Order: sequence, then C-alpha cells, then structure tokens
Amino acid sequence: MIDMLVRLLELPASDELVKRVEDQGIIIRRARPYEKHIVANWAEENFAPKWKSEVEIACTRQPVTCYIATKDKKILGFACYDSTAKAYFGPTGVSESARGTGIGKALLFKCLEGLREQGYVYGIIGGVGPKEFYEKACGAIEIPGSDPGIYVDILPG
Repeated sequence: MIDMLVRLLELPASDELVKRVEDQGIIIRRARPYEKHIVANWAEENFAPKWKSEVEIACTRQPVTCYIATKDKKILGFACYDSTAKAYFGPTGVSESARGTGIGKALLFKCLEGLREQGYVYGIIGGVGPKEFYEKACGAIEIPGSDPGIYVDILPG
C-alpha cells in the first residue's frame, strides 16, 4: 500500500465540513484520555486489532491526537495522527451505517489541521486504501517508492 503526501500550508479550514456534520446531530471532537479504552476497543471491534494500539498511543499524547465522531454518545468514527509515526495521518475509520455523512472527510481535516498546528508543512497518509478519496478530499499525491513504506515485517495478531 502506498503512502500519500498532503501540503498542509494550503489546506482549507474544516469549519464548513464540521458544521455540515454537526447539522446532522453528529459531534466531531478530540477523544479524551479517560475515553482511551472505549475508543481503542471500538476501533479494534469495528476495524482491526492493530488499530487499537495506535488509538491508545494517540490518546496518550498532549494534546490527544485522536478525533472521534459521536451521535447520542455512540462512536461513529475516529481518526488519529502522529500515532504510527511523526507527521502521519491514520488509522481512520467510519462505521458502515454512518458512511456518506461527511464524517470521514471532517475527521481527516481536523487531523490534518492538528498536524499543521504542530508545525508540520506536509502530512503523510500512510498505507492508503482509498487513494481517490484522499486525492479529491485534500489534494494528496502519491509518494513514489513508498510501497511498502513503514508497514513491513508486521507481527501477526
């Protein structure tokens, strides 16, 4: 899986994206350290066991580098940055029932803004699945020679 590069300096603000999601009764916010086990377990149950570890790391950062989308106190999606590696976005996931609501793009932009606030000029989207989504959403471009990237010699489990 390839990695992609995003120029953070020209990133548009996420305010409008977040507002469209919030108009649906969905809250986009940083996870809180005391919610680490809840968010990490949700990521593991809905996506991948290894993502649990990355969420746990993101929830120990100050500020927390994991955003979540909730509705009626239930998690609908999450996204992390600066967890797998410095300047990296991911992992991220939105529950099947909430796809198409704009949550994924809103979470992406909140995380990219978080990277920019930490002083990064470029962000890396690691091990990209939906390449076209990132190209369209934030102008991400493929990093030549990035496959296999840092995701090599991954332990099973």
